[in-house]
Amino acid sequence: MERERAVGAVLGAAVGDALGAPFEFGPPGAFTARFPEPGAGGEMCGGGGWDPGEATDDTQMAVLIGESLLERAGLDLPDVFGRFQRWARGGPKDIGLQTEGVLTNGLPWDQAAALHFQVNLRAAGNGCLMRASVPAVAFARWGRRATMDAGRRLAALTHGDRAAWEGTAILHELVRVALRGGDPLDAIDDVLAEVPPPHRERYATVLAPDWHPDLATEFNGAVWPCLGSAVWALRHTRGYEEAVRAAVDLGGDTDTVAAVTGTLAGARHGAGAVPDRWTAALHVPLPGWPGRVLRAPELAAMAEKLAA
Repeated sequence: MERERAVGAVLGAAVGDALGAPFEFGPPGAFTARFPEPGAGGEMCGGGGWDPGEATDDTQMAVLIGESLLERAGLDLPDVFGRFQRWARGGPKDIGLQTEGVLTNGLPWDQAAALHFQVNLRAAGNGCLMRASVPAVAFARWGRRATMDAGRRLAALTHGDRAAWEGTAILHELVRVALRGGDPLDAIDDVLAEVPPPHRERYATVLAPDWHPDLATEFNGAVWPCLGSAVWALRHTRGYEEAVRAAVDLGGDTDTVAAVTGTLAGARHGAGAVPDRWTAALHVPLPGWPGRVLRAPELAAMAEKLAA
């Protein structure tokens, strides 16, 4: 069952990403307005420069982490950073401004994000959350401390703000709980206890049962409301499809909010809950590796290998 949840987390994130991409920066309710009847089909519609079922940078970067973990037999941060750089040079359709700045500033892997943050003083975007499904699956077997530490270290490659590190660490641990058959919502208080005090209160606010995305004080492209929105969608729905529909319907940074929601909902409900009509169209091109396109079976195989 754990492997099925691992596949669910990885496929769930990728499907959420591709489902939300055409609605990025749109208003709340746009998805339901176009697809009012759940299960009716046609939702993997493409648009906004994306082909139907095409995954964005969210999934592309997650795949690069996974391939590095498998090929290097563990976490090799310089190798991951090098793959990110090659991907950025390959001309992806979408790349966050902060991520692009870090990957193209010519600085070493262990300095690029920190120095970018020192200059810009803004580095708490959700670009570290969006790619966390794959490493969350990979590090779950090693326990809470190891998976949260891996989340922080991977986030730090492109995000110099420690708040972004902590959000990624929290997501890693919530996925680990779900993969073990637990309820990630029940684990929130214990996970928050592992977050340093300077960041704990902000995350406690957005992960609280009474929080709603309408209460966000920042755009959901920031790490706090993005994670909070994903947890809200998980808390107030009963299955994978309902959860990602709710996430996309929030508007704003729909691909990433839906990818993070899909990670959690896929881990909680398993791969069987991800609709076949959505995985059938799913494909992940890899800029920097001309001609390489991964589809659902390849993503599932990656998840199984990382969870083994």
